[in-house]
Amino acid sequence: MSNDVTASGIHLPTIDQPQRLLNGRLFDFSREVAVMAVINRTPDSFYDRGATFALDASVSAAQQAIADGADWVDIGGAKFAPGPAVPVAEEINRVIPVVEALQGSGAVISVDTFHPEVAFAAIRAGAHVINDTTGVHDPEMARVVAESDATLVITHSLAAPRMPYPSPTYGDVVREVVDFLNERVERAVQHGVPRERLVIDPGHDLNKNTLHSLEMTRRLSEITSLGLPTLVAVSNKDFVGETLNRERGERVEGSLAAMVACILQGARIVRMHNVVQAVDAAHMTEAILGFRQPAYLKHNQ
Repeated sequence: MSNDVTASGIHLPTIDQPQRLLNGRLFDFSREVAVMAVINRTPDSFYDRGATFALDASVSAAQQAIADGADWVDIGGAKFAPGPAVPVAEEINRVIPVVEALQGSGAVISVDTFHPEVAFAAIRAGAHVINDTTGVHDPEMARVVAESDATLVITHSLAAPRMPYPSPTYGDVVREVVDFLNERVERAVQHGVPRERLVIDPGHDLNKNTLHSLEMTRRLSEITSLGLPTLVAVSNKDFVGETLNRERGERVEGSLAAMVACILQGARIVRMHNVVQAVDAAHMTEAILGFRQPAYLKHNQ
């Protein structure tokens, strides 16, 4: 894959078909970063510990994130971590009312699920993106998305949904993530999802230890060079906490540093909890890359 060179001299991977129309808004991922807010409608989310489980709390949090500048909102009704299965009907009951409440908000609405039935219901309710953290382990997910106008996020992970995967090992984590994503992209395409409606995510911390996640961050350009828009979910992850010896709630600065490092290597969608800080950091990085003009010019004018 060839590289573009920004005005700053930084080499960035070329994205095939970088312009994506989502919810009536044209994103140009050759020159733009989208901030995706996280809304967990779960009682046991790793970060907020159920703070947005109630419907009114989740809708209010999503509306505030949009007001704070989030471009996308990602709604989840079951966490990735191992645990008891959430019945499909219950997951639908958790996420669909939030999707419906956000209609007309102007934001891109994403639903984080690995169940094709949930994806189908979410798309019917108005979701624009399905975020599958199991990398299309069920081909039916690709078929559901293919029959709609929705975009599909394909994430690297190895375990069966919500099952433990202790002590993951890789010969070369980046190479293996690249190979997995290539294979799952091909699976999605074979089941009818066009490449122009695909996004990839290397899956920081998903069946990976801290050293693996740091290596992926360091070499993210090898993943973004696949030519598809790349989403990174680095916010408040354990690899940040273990690196800095910081507990949950104390990882904002480390998360932003990881986010910026990924943007500089071609990540174009960043899934973040702390929206105000993430939007400012993303906009500043865009300006440094020459993608965005300053809000105003006054200093030494």
